[in-house]
Amino acid sequence: MSVAPVNAASGAVSDEDWLRLGKSVKGRVLRPGDAGFHASSAPFNKRFTASAPGGVVAVADVDDVQRAVEWARETGVPIVPRGGGHSYAGYSVNSGLVVDLRALGTVTADGSSGLVTAAGGALMAGVYAAVEPEGIAFALGNGASVGIAGLTLGGGSAATSRKFGLTADALVATTLVTADGELLTCDAERNSDLFWACRGGGGGNFGINVSFTYQAFPVSGASTCLLLWDGADASKVFAVLQEVMRQAPRECSIRLGLSTTGSGVTVSAVGLHLGPAGELRDLLDPVLAVARPLREDIADRTFWEAKDYLLHETSEGAFAARTGFAVDPLPPEAVAEVLARLARWPGGGNPDGGGFALFGWGGEVNTPAPDATAFPHRHANYLVSMDTSWAREDGPEAVPAHLRWLAELREAVAPHLTGGAYVNFTDPDLADWRTAYHGANYPRLVEVKRRVDPDRLFDFPQAIGG
Repeated sequence: MSVAPVNAASGAVSDEDWLRLGKSVKGRVLRPGDAGFHASSAPFNKRFTASAPGGVVAVADVDDVQRAVEWARETGVPIVPRGGGHSYAGYSVNSGLVVDLRALGTVTADGSSGLVTAAGGALMAGVYAAVEPEGIAFALGNGASVGIAGLTLGGGSAATSRKFGLTADALVATTLVTADGELLTCDAERNSDLFWACRGGGGGNFGINVSFTYQAFPVSGASTCLLLWDGADASKVFAVLQEVMRQAPRECSIRLGLSTTGSGVTVSAVGLHLGPAGELRDLLDPVLAVARPLREDIADRTFWEAKDYLLHETSEGAFAARTGFAVDPLPPEAVAEVLARLARWPGGGNPDGGGFALFGWGGEVNTPAPDATAFPHRHANYLVSMDTSWAREDGPEAVPAHLRWLAELREAVAPHLTGGAYVNFTDPDLADWRTAYHGANYPRLVEVKRRVDPDRLFDFPQAIGG
């Protein structure tokens, strides 16, 4: 298949070029003002509402993806794939062509083999609908509209990851439309370096993934917990529960958080246990003994009821997040620093407020070697996440105030972290992103990028090799 080199002068693209793209695909090409254009191109993070593409191709099949890639190369128009569109940094939208994959949403599951195959535009709701009748699962997101592609390509952490590993660890094969417009399937035997890169190297770097196949695991019963305390109990809760999280069996995962919307701090513990509620309560007894929660909900559920219970959607306003990793529990002075920073949260109209969370890691997440997949962070017992949010009515001065607050919070806890950042919680303000996201795996990722996309057709501010 012959294609022209990338033309950097993308501004020369004419209406005739867009019409030509529309005639070459079975799906629809949407331009600004067309019905459906906004839904296909609006960034999930409203911090980036100024970003808008010249057009969207809502593909009907894989052939359409190939035609879109060829057209982008010929015209020099920047191209970006969009599945769930949940990029924290707005990277699911660009100034050129957005390839909307949502019509590629087919998911099949085979309970006898445990194999699950999802098309590149599949969302969590579709994946869960396919695997539930088969009684199998792997590490999946807890938001119904999250895309399987981005989740997988950036690693993919879930409440089941301590037992089953990351989403990327379950991947056994994927098929991409590469920069030359060709279909390329990769797995442990075929195109193994590209397969390695797709397991945690970050989405949008190496092509447009149009199919993923996973090895899933049988699931049945489970239990969940939701515990809430007043901020005054934070030091006692953190002192005990962090150690509970670290010592818990792999079947149990807990997210320990501090949050504020400007009127005090709430401490929360949300967890999933792949076992009965009695076992979960026994695990939680040490923290329940030192601080009685304001709300206590520990209950048996089916795995699917537990999935629904843990379902979480943000307000989809403007926000920013920073991440890190920790091996050891945060000491009391670090928790005190976080509480002091939360007390000075800038405030705003977004109901998500500001927060600090520790996700229980370890277990099967840490079983692979750091270089076994592209995802390098295989040492941590906690994923540390810090976030803040604001609303449009807060005014333009809110943005620098919130970003400054977030940077100061990250700096305050940095001495207690091991470094690094989670690429799926993308941080566009992260200066050392190459090392932070990818660690020692970055040079190998660059080699793969240069081989499969030498002209950098797939490019964005934190793209591999940039």
